Amino acid sequence: MLPRHLRTGGSDLPGAESDQVPLIGYRPLTPDNGAASNQSGRESGADPLETAQAEPSPMKTTWYCPLDLSTVVEEEEDGVIYTVVVKQQHGGPTSPFSSVSRSQCVKAGTEEKLVLHLLHSFSMGDSSFVTIFLSTYRSFTSTERVLDILTDRLENPPGESEKSQTRQSFNKAVCTVFRTWLMEYPEDFRTLREPSRLLRLAPLLPQDSSSAADLRSKVLAIAEELSERALLPDAHKGASLSDEGFSSPPPDASKFEAATILGFPAALIAEQLTKIEMELFVRLVPYHCLGSLWSQRDKKGREGVCWSVRATVRQFNKLANAVMASCLWNRALRSQQRARLLEKWISVAEECRARKNFSSLFAIVSALQSNPIHRLRRTWQDTDREAMRRYEELSQIFSEKDNYFQSRELLKEEGTSKFANIDNKLNNKHVNKSNAQGTVPYLGIFLKDLTMLDTAVKDRLDNGYINFDKRRREFEVLAQIRLLQSSCKNCVFSSDEAFRQWYHSVPTLREEESYRLSSDIEAPSEPSPRSNPPTVIITQCPSLSSSRISLAGDADSHADVHSPVNNLLSKLTKHMRSPSVSCLDVDTSPPPADSTPAVLTPSTPTKSHRRSASCGNNPLNNNVQGSTADMRIIRIRMDLHDGNLYRSILVTSNDKTPTVISSALEKHSQDPKQASRYELIQLLPEGKELVIPATGNVFYAMTSSSVDFLVKKKGGGAALGLHAVSTETSATFPRVKAKPKRLVRALF
Repeated sequence: MLPRHLRTGGSDLPGAESDQVPLIGYRPLTPDNGAASNQSGRESGADPLETAQAEPSPMKTTWYCPLDLSTVVEEEEDGVIYTVVVKQQHGGPTSPFSSVSRSQCVKAGTEEKLVLHLLHSFSMGDSSFVTIFLSTYRSFTSTERVLDILTDRLENPPGESEKSQTRQSFNKAVCTVFRTWLMEYPEDFRTLREPSRLLRLAPLLPQDSSSAADLRSKVLAIAEELSERALLPDAHKGASLSDEGFSSPPPDASKFEAATILGFPAALIAEQLTKIEMELFVRLVPYHCLGSLWSQRDKKGREGVCWSVRATVRQFNKLANAVMASCLWNRALRSQQRARLLEKWISVAEECRARKNFSSLFAIVSALQSNPIHRLRRTWQDTDREAMRRYEELSQIFSEKDNYFQSRELLKEEGTSKFANIDNKLNNKHVNKSNAQGTVPYLGIFLKDLTMLDTAVKDRLDNGYINFDKRRREFEVLAQIRLLQSSCKNCVFSSDEAFRQWYHSVPTLREEESYRLSSDIEAPSEPSPRSNPPTVIITQCPSLSSSRISLAGDADSHADVHSPVNNLLSKLTKHMRSPSVSCLDVDTSPPPADSTPAVLTPSTPTKSHRRSASCGNNPLNNNVQGSTADMRIIRIRMDLHDGNLYRSILVTSNDKTPTVISSALEKHSQDPKQASRYELIQLLPEGKELVIPATGNVFYAMTSSSVDFLVKKKGGGAALGLHAVSTETSATFPRVKAKPKRLVRALF
């Protein structure tokens, strides 16, 4: 083993003494051509000792030394905590002296100090502070407050004269901050209630360059707009309402033709949907997605906040509604005809995937997975098998496994790429002809990340300082949104008026209406044309002969008879070593009319743990993600006009009913002190309800058949929108845990 300090053949390493440089590693290299000359020297009869001293070593060594050293410390100075990074860089062969660089990044601080740091961040090496602050400051302060602090500072600028170096650097920073602010977020200035702050700011702005003069003229122009708005408030109010599109009349349901969608090519439908989604996504204001803003959107007086996110949510719900309405509206269609509608929307979803329109793709998949469409067994059985395979592949993109891992990976791979990374000849043919180059993500993933980040990280430190490190982490998510937006700005699409007219003519189906139409198509008690595969209950036993196998047939009648099931046992033998079986290849042909379910009873009953294996899918998954033995995550909605909006709450084994109700009221922006006026109801399958006792333990009082709860005032009527929901499931598709509109809204 080599010692820590070695000499380098009599020559010191650059930038340091040879005995002060630690050896990190070495790599042996083959000798160079000098070895040949040394060999000739030895042949000439030179002295061996002199030759050994003169010739280089036959083994060369590459030295790896820590030439760049960094030290990270925290320093508090006058209301600000800085993260200081000190880098020591050693000089090269030409300059043996080392240099030290120092950069400061704000970790936390008071409101005033954070605002003033805008003007000093560049000189301190914190070049990203301005961008992060302007993207996130609405979480802890207001535009008016920021303008007041900056204006006060401009009234007392540093430096002795206008031409001093300090004053010139200060003026340059002022122009940079306000130019960036006006270019990126002009709405901050246009939403001011009065022009007085801008009129006070304009004369204080620098005037030593043409760019500074242009900045001042823009501020005065916005102040003039605010003055006109103050003089004519009614005119501007009416214009804003018309721009937002609230005056559009509702569609005429009598003129809606559901089958018209079959006349449009799937590629055209996907292109028009991508055009709509991309226009909304480009206009999206990233900071509207911040958890501190989005989570407070339902509070009274905040109806207008996050308008760009609300527009995206409305489009998502509108598309999901169009899919359900086109499949359910015409109840006279045969199952084969309705299956053609499902195949059409699956093809549209595939085209959206090819155009990297993940928002429309998820809306279509969510609608097809909604309960009113999911329960149509005969329609799904008449659907083309290849279309079903493609549908299942598309559904996997938005699997909630590992926090939407697959969807996130696709955004990383294809976010800024020109085309989707798919191996499908049909899609490639359309993609090559398409001008789409941008990516429209499913916004719900970013909203979830920002909401969880806002909940998990404190806004302020223990000393009351604003936690700016939290804003840096939020900006990392907002930067991803802005990067995807930049990829969509140059995309051009042509508009198809025929499809847009059909799309806007789709009537809005309420939750109860969609389920009623679905029940008219296939009644809840109507049996499937194909008998359901039997459910196999496997009891683990020491041997196969002591296994107890129960074949559950009709739920209304059970009979136990002794019957040989050799074929089934031969197949079970292959799976007995596995504690659980996901699917068994059993005979699913319809039994005779007089046949009864068979049970194989062992001669000697044994006590053992029972595990079930079903050829179909389990009707209800009781293992809720994120739940453990002494806690569980439930979903609660309130009996309000927006009662379909669920909130997730963690319930532990110690939580009583008043505590859970208080948490639910707080989640829905209600007064938690009014918990005594409400009652907690668990919503069970088939429209049943379970009233949790007023002082009971919710964890032990609730049943495992459902995670949906309702909070409503005591003495009120029946819950809004409740109806009998069939618990029947399909042997092909997974059970959907939410109803149509409820599912779509829960995604956001």
